[in-house]
Amino acid sequence: MTPLGLYAPGDSLLHRAPAGPSLLVVLALAIGAVLTEDPRVLGGLCLAVAAGYVVARIPWHRVRPVLRTLVLLAVLLGVVQWWLLGPERTLVIVLRLLAAMGAATLFTLTTRVDDLVSAVERGLGPLRRFGLAPERLGLLVGLTVQSIGTLSGIAGQVRAAAKARGADRSPAAFAVPFLVRTLRHADALGEALAARGWGDEDDDR
Repeated sequence: MTPLGLYAPGDSLLHRAPAGPSLLVVLALAIGAVLTEDPRVLGGLCLAVAAGYVVARIPWHRVRPVLRTLVLLAVLLGVVQWWLLGPERTLVIVLRLLAAMGAATLFTLTTRVDDLVSAVERGLGPLRRFGLAPERLGLLVGLTVQSIGTLSGIAGQVRAAAKARGADRSPAAFAVPFLVRTLRHADALGEALAARGWGDEDDDR
């Protein structure tokens, strides 16, 4: 499995960190963000995540789309929550989103898919005795991360093509080609899994 997904090659401390402990840190941060109600703590988590991007030395052209997506989600969520719950609660929810998603994205930017899959398989290895197949779960995690990068790439290509045609303001000019190419990717992925025998065990039962 090649290191696709959102991975940005580098030699920083975060790039060299083992995938397993890094994943546990991300999960702990996300759980902490969900459990705390203090905006000061959440703000501190956001600053820690921002510092992580600085330490990782991710190229700006890779960080910019991430920031744009996070800001867009935060604004959309913030507007709705402000109207429903008020400013104080909205601040907590938005900071939670920024901390959790920022940390998860930083993890995918600094961790190879192969390393992540191996870490998941090792971590779930003891559950094999209960009938769990760590290899399958590891493959699913890897495919999920890869699909994020693939769909992001498709979206960028479709958006660029629409802009070249002068149709960048048309929702249909983006949605239709994006949907078609996404379905093609899903078909190709299904064929690849079938070629590897995915599902054969279930059919034999």
